Amino acid sequence: MFAKRTNWNLSPNRLSEALEAHRFAGRPIFDLTVSNPTECGFTYDTRAILAALSQPMALQYKPVPMGLYSAREAVAAYYSLRGRTVTLEDILLTTGTSEAYSFALRLLCDPEANVLVPAPSYPLLEILADLQDVRLIRYPLLYDHGWLIDFHALELAVTPQTRAVILVHPNNPTGHFCSPQQARKLNEFCAAHQLALIVDEVFFDFSFGKDRPASFAGNLDVLTFTLSGLSKICGLPQMKLAWMVVSGPEQQKSEALARLEVIADAYLSMNTPIQLAAMMLLNTRHGFQRQLLERVKTNRAELDRQLSRHKTCSRLKSEGGWNAILRVPVSQSDEEAAVQLLAEKRVHAHPGHFYDFPGNGYFVLSLITPPETFAKGLESLLEFFSGS
Repeated sequence: MFAKRTNWNLSPNRLSEALEAHRFAGRPIFDLTVSNPTECGFTYDTRAILAALSQPMALQYKPVPMGLYSAREAVAAYYSLRGRTVTLEDILLTTGTSEAYSFALRLLCDPEANVLVPAPSYPLLEILADLQDVRLIRYPLLYDHGWLIDFHALELAVTPQTRAVILVHPNNPTGHFCSPQQARKLNEFCAAHQLALIVDEVFFDFSFGKDRPASFAGNLDVLTFTLSGLSKICGLPQMKLAWMVVSGPEQQKSEALARLEVIADAYLSMNTPIQLAAMMLLNTRHGFQRQLLERVKTNRAELDRQLSRHKTCSRLKSEGGWNAILRVPVSQSDEEAAVQLLAEKRVHAHPGHFYDFPGNGYFVLSLITPPETFAKGLESLLEFFSGS
């Protein structure tokens, strides 16, 4: 009765079962996995956000498949501040980056085609690919005092059915940006194999360094789809507004945009109120981002302070995003360690296999956790691994 594409293993794993048991019993935990910014104590410009959603024009329905011009102007202005020139005609609005991924995969891939995706990376990508009947082939990111694309492995991963390379910039969860040198090599690789480039930049604004990395929006070397949206940029995951910027060689770009317009017209998923609010909502990002970056800075400093007293664990280098990667002693699988950590210390942390890390000994910590919870949970976590 059901499609093979949805034949997932929906059985809960041991960690999710243990977590549910803790919550059902009412036992408090130190949650070091929080990713919803609206539940992390940040202050939002409530008046501006609510006013943005109450415009009289929202009562009129005038569908534009690629998105209202005013909303696309807001997106173009966002990139202009980053030194990237993006025209309105190159922007497609979507209800979240998941939909943008789906549109791109539908555009590029026939059933059973494949795309190359980094490992580690966020597990949602596998679900999105399944829904489009697309296979994922992983290419590794290597760590050596920083993260790098393994171009030799990337070359070996290509098959005649490969249609695109996915890059997450900065990566979730490793927090590494693709350097200019690696970006040039990636463009050369895609051009040589006639592959498109899908670049997820949802965490792009959250760089730890003084020098802002370069966006792939407007990349001319190969057909490129650059994705982002309000969920991370403004800390508003409930405001379903995202976008795709299409760039590359003119003929390929024009054909891609024409086909995408048909796909978007078939759904017309963007609602009018959120599009009309786009400019005002994007303007609220500055206050939110200052708070979030300060929170990340505070928690990273606390992490380093506590790690200085625990020689068995270390933090991997990262350049941006909301996470920290902890290297821990290996005495059991990461999942077993996570279950035991929850049982003994009441600390919930994501084991590395959740993000497809190579082997055991990795945990991913959210740096937007409220500082008091982060400090206490981290102390208990390090005590646990110091005794392992």
